Amino acid sequence: MTPFIRVYDIAPAAGTGESPVWDERTGRLWWVDIPRPAVHRTDPATGETETWPMPEPVGCLGLCRSGALVLGLRSGIHRFDPEDGSLDLVAAPEPDRPENRLNDGKVSPEGRFVVGSMHDVPEKKPTAALWSLSPGARECVLLAEGLIISNGLAWSPDGRTLWHSCTRQAVIWNWDYDPATGAIANRREVARPTNEIGRPDGGAVDAEGAYWSAGVSAGRLNRWLPDGTLDRFVELPIKSPTMPCFGGPGLRTLFVTSLQKEAGAHEGRLLALDVGVAGTPVGQFAD
Repeated sequence: MTPFIRVYDIAPAAGTGESPVWDERTGRLWWVDIPRPAVHRTDPATGETETWPMPEPVGCLGLCRSGALVLGLRSGIHRFDPEDGSLDLVAAPEPDRPENRLNDGKVSPEGRFVVGSMHDVPEKKPTAALWSLSPGARECVLLAEGLIISNGLAWSPDGRTLWHSCTRQAVIWNWDYDPATGAIANRREVARPTNEIGRPDGGAVDAEGAYWSAGVSAGRLNRWLPDGTLDRFVELPIKSPTMPCFGGPGLRTLFVTSLQKEAGAHEGRLLALDVGVAGTPVGQFAD
């Protein structure tokens, strides 16, 4: 049965909507627009959206315990306070890679900010990496290299498995994750989705431990099990979904951002649907 899908007609539509994060404290959904650099906060009940323009492309965001945000901008990781508009650089993991920018990032269950980069030129090469920033630190720890477009970060309900993908290589992995140190090990290939199934973009894990991947090339969401089984998928009224996020009461709503790859009534819009399972909460950065 296809679930009911709500489309939020937020104007203007995003160029590349990304990184939706549910804020339980306010009952609002944070998300970003990468090429029209801005941070947005949407009230799901009304669709009313507040916007904070950014000075450069912003790939991702995470919640801070203080109420501020941690952002992955092109130039590095910043702390942003929506109350006064202050934007402060915390760490710059790749100052020697000017053709890269930070892409998908998320706060781990125990409170680290894990963020990957991408080679941001037409002829892409594996110059990107995955980084981790601990609270109070001013330098990032390198977790993995040899990536092209790092994406799809999400943790298992027990916080000990990290899901990760590379969109250009069309591969989804699992890593063992150590919450005590933030280290990752024993990378395992879970799936290599085709364009028809959906190259993996952003991801989210539900309370049963399954991974919801935005199939950016196929206009659908794919639910993957840790053993590599494609459990089910949901067709969407958009061509290019970019990232799902569980939110709302009981984390029972799956929000999905999208990009404007081609003309269409809903391209670049924010969607919401009930997929019949709750999500796992994301962490908050101790700033």
